[in-house]
Amino acid sequence: MSPRRWDFISDNRASFGVKRICHVLGVSRSGYYRHLATAQARADRQAEEERTVSEIRAIHAEHHGTYGAPRVHAELRARGRSINRKRVTRLMQINHIVGRHLRRKKRTTIADHAAPPAPDLVMRYFTADTLSSFSAAAPG
Repeated sequence: MSPRRWDFISDNRASFGVKRICHVLGVSRSGYYRHLATAQARADRQAEEERTVSEIRAIHAEHHGTYGAPRVHAELRARGRSINRKRVTRLMQINHIVGRHLRRKKRTTIADHAAPPAPDLVMRYFTADTLSSFSAAAPG
């Protein structure tokens, strides 16, 4: 449901009444009143999330950008915050907070593009005479 519908109902409820506007828009009155009841909870949750992100940024900066989500989560828990690791990960991803990757990827094979391809010593022939033996035998 678009939040603009709820805002429209709130703006015009004195003129037309909630029941009539909800009927015209095809939404339930209970949905509108539930939106009103949870608006403060949503605002509180958003403010709490912003405080958590600022705390994550502080921990990340305090450790020179080396801490990723697991270490930031451990640091938050050590500071007395009860927060889920997956929430820390989600908040860090949304806000583009990334720890340093200290290990380099190990490269095991380096292809020589100038080398000629290996010869086919078995001389195998990999073309099919028909599309499929199953498609020809199946009744159509």
